[in-house]
Amino acid sequence: MSNSSLMTRTLLVVSMTLVAIALLLPTVWEPLPSWLGFLSGNRVHLGLDLRGGTHLVMQVDVDQAVLNSLEINADELRRELRKAGVKAPKVERDGATALKVTIPADGRDKLVELIKAQFPNFKVADSESVDGNTVQQLTLSNEEVRRIKQAAVDQSLETIRNRIDQIGVAEPVIQRQGDRDILIQLPGIQDPERAKELIGKTAVLNFKLVRDVNPEPYAKGTQPLPAGTQVLYELDKTGGNRKKGQPLLVEASTMMTGDVVTDARVRPGDLPNSRVVSLDLNARGAHLFEEITGANVNRRFAIVLDDTIYSAPVIKERIPGGRAVISGSFTPDEAKDLAIVLRSGALPAPVTVAEERTVGPTLGQDSIQKGLRSFVVGGILVIVFMIFYYRFAGVLADLAMIWNVLFMLAALAALGATLTLPGIAGIVLTLGMAVDANVLINERIREELRLGKTARAAIDAGYQRALPSIIDTHVTTILSGIILFQFGSGPIKGFAVTLCIGLLSSLFTAVVGTRLVWDYLLIRQRIQTVSI
Repeated sequence: MSNSSLMTRTLLVVSMTLVAIALLLPTVWEPLPSWLGFLSGNRVHLGLDLRGGTHLVMQVDVDQAVLNSLEINADELRRELRKAGVKAPKVERDGATALKVTIPADGRDKLVELIKAQFPNFKVADSESVDGNTVQQLTLSNEEVRRIKQAAVDQSLETIRNRIDQIGVAEPVIQRQGDRDILIQLPGIQDPERAKELIGKTAVLNFKLVRDVNPEPYAKGTQPLPAGTQVLYELDKTGGNRKKGQPLLVEASTMMTGDVVTDARVRPGDLPNSRVVSLDLNARGAHLFEEITGANVNRRFAIVLDDTIYSAPVIKERIPGGRAVISGSFTPDEAKDLAIVLRSGALPAPVTVAEERTVGPTLGQDSIQKGLRSFVVGGILVIVFMIFYYRFAGVLADLAMIWNVLFMLAALAALGATLTLPGIAGIVLTLGMAVDANVLINERIREELRLGKTARAAIDAGYQRALPSIIDTHVTTILSGIILFQFGSGPIKGFAVTLCIGLLSSLFTAVVGTRLVWDYLLIRQRIQTVSI
């Protein structure tokens, strides 16, 4: 073994050690000095069971998603029938999975052609004649119902993930659980009620025209509502409290829905310290908005979120370009929450909290203490045993174990990984694997020494003979860890990550790190005996 090779490996190990220490500084040194600010992104995050936080199981109302889909298809079908020249088409929901279409008898052929061309997910059932009109039932196929329910959960999962990402929760767990449930874990969340409100908000955004009449008699019920209208209330935030404000009489039909919104941002308003939310619309939305504003100049246009009117400005002129603004004296938090909801997309169906648990910081701190206690006690026992049984070779094995823990935690910090109790269990297990590799090497060296070989020959042969067994055990365990990560849930994934990283680190420290020390003693110190 040449001096140049020894120097190269020494520089490699020393460099890796220094880099590992640097990566761990943000985790163990708070606050970090400004001159080390470039390292601030590398940190080991604590999971829910260590840091405390909120555990939620949200249930998606997939049946309502089917009903929502029917309503959307009914509006689209009604609009297309009018374009096809069918007079006064009436389209309404019939049960949980069907539509009932009432049209003049001479329009049935156009309806059937339209269904085949643009609504292939509906099956055309039997029709009947009523008062000279044709009443046609359209039924969603079973495959389409299953697809809608599946898509509702998938879309809700993605929407919730987007919203939580924008809240700024570090390392949340968001995953599907069963047919309609979504598991959410929010480590360290400071305001769980606000998070639940933001996560579960259905955010059905509609744009409706306001009738210029006194709404009070209709709101009080002293006069019957005119056909095709409904009473909705503006949002009143006087004094910071969200409550029902003034009623307005609006058209029941929706002129435009929130699915045409492509972006939403908070911008300064015209008044000091005020905020507005600007909306960007897609091409279809821009076209619709221009038509609506052009045909309804001087009418009020209500922006309705979940049946609450956030703003009802007067349309001054035709608005081209696909941009709109929601104003309403928002506070910064209210404007931010509304922008997040609109930008992330609307949930396709309501979600409710099916299960909620809160892990307090005290319980998390107790878990940390118990995990560290198990780590320290296990580590001390291993260190003492290795020194007692293998003497100086045991000291090297202990050094390799410390290196292993350092490299493993540094890798977790570099990845921004989340450390949980199962993750700590993976670290403790890895300590045993790291020691096992050194035990194999030391036993092979002992065997070679018993055969009368010199120190250099015994060490060379010991590493060569132990290497296949070390690689075999580490690789097979790493493969098991990869399988656990691929198919396991959150805690299992945490265990698998620490296990795989620890095993890779163990392989390096056992084969490269300890061998470096032996080679230094053989080449520079020229030792003739081995303490093992």
